[in-house]
Amino acid sequence: MSTAHQAPTYPALVQDLADRGLLTARWRQVFDAVARSAFVPAEVWRQLPDRCEPVVGTDAWLALVNSDEPVVTQLDDGAEGGPGVATSSNSMPSMVARMLGLLEVRDGQRVVEIGTGTGYVAALLCERLGDDLVHSVELDPGVARQAADALAQAGYRPHLRVGDGEQPWPGLGPVDRLIATCALRYIPYALLRQVRPGGIVVSPLAREFWSGALVRLRVQEDGTAVGPFCGGATYMPMRSHRVPDLHDVRGKGRARAGGLDPALLLDLGFALYAGARLPGVRLIHQNTDNGVQVWATREDGAAATAATGEEVWQYGPGFLWEEIEQTWWEYETEGRPDADQFGLTVTDRSQHVWLRDPHEVIRPGRP
Repeated sequence: MSTAHQAPTYPALVQDLADRGLLTARWRQVFDAVARSAFVPAEVWRQLPDRCEPVVGTDAWLALVNSDEPVVTQLDDGAEGGPGVATSSNSMPSMVARMLGLLEVRDGQRVVEIGTGTGYVAALLCERLGDDLVHSVELDPGVARQAADALAQAGYRPHLRVGDGEQPWPGLGPVDRLIATCALRYIPYALLRQVRPGGIVVSPLAREFWSGALVRLRVQEDGTAVGPFCGGATYMPMRSHRVPDLHDVRGKGRARAGGLDPALLLDLGFALYAGARLPGVRLIHQNTDNGVQVWATREDGAAATAATGEEVWQYGPGFLWEEIEQTWWEYETEGRPDADQFGLTVTDRSQHVWLRDPHEVIRPGRP
């Protein structure tokens, strides 16, 4: 009896997405028709928690491409000799399926994609809508050139542009849908003005308080946009939206007894709540043998670090950890709402997170 390992196949991947309820019948046909392998270059990397690992050999390449994992396709913005940070990728197929489902495209609708990347999402949209209704913009000329070649070889010719995706497409006029396949720190209002009233915007947001979340906005008649968060999403940030993970820290460390387990903070609902209550506070984390360790900083130089089962260290002005703990107790009083109970409103003047109802805006807890 053979015990040979069965290599994953793309049809099996699509079947898995369908079995998980991520594809409608129409999107199932689209995914079946557009092979992911046609949009993944030969040199790729697998994203590990602390580094990107080169993928060596055809079998390993195919196994990664036909799995529900992201495939890193560029390091260090294409520069040689860099630290090896992922800067472009072919997204996780289940995430692509989720985002396209949230986009709710209909026949005849025009779509703009921010971040062409490898061209895979543009190809899926072309297969669904037709080439002439799909517009995709990419900032990196090298990445854009590879995507254009892959799309042409696969028989797709959407409208492609090399440029800043934060700016509206010149001369395009109103579109029905906008999808970003890179993470945004905020939704540029100029982009909303390109989407007609009733249109939908789907984008990953990279919130400062560690979280990455999908948001689905519907543009209103007055030009504002309102909609819910739709689960977690970790995407590479748009280049103009990149910021350091943490602020500079001031002052000597002050120890205090541990209190709240920092592992509790790693809940997307809490992260959305805390990000609104504590604007400007950045938080990152890593796993430890006993749980997690977190680091939090604020632009005024305040900082705190805490690890499961250990004492807390605070730095700089104020008592940042106490502020985070207080925010946690507020969140608990609210019933620990899940992320899907939060939403976002974007206007020409502000962007604010709300809980359960767009009128229930979560106000900052400090000036």
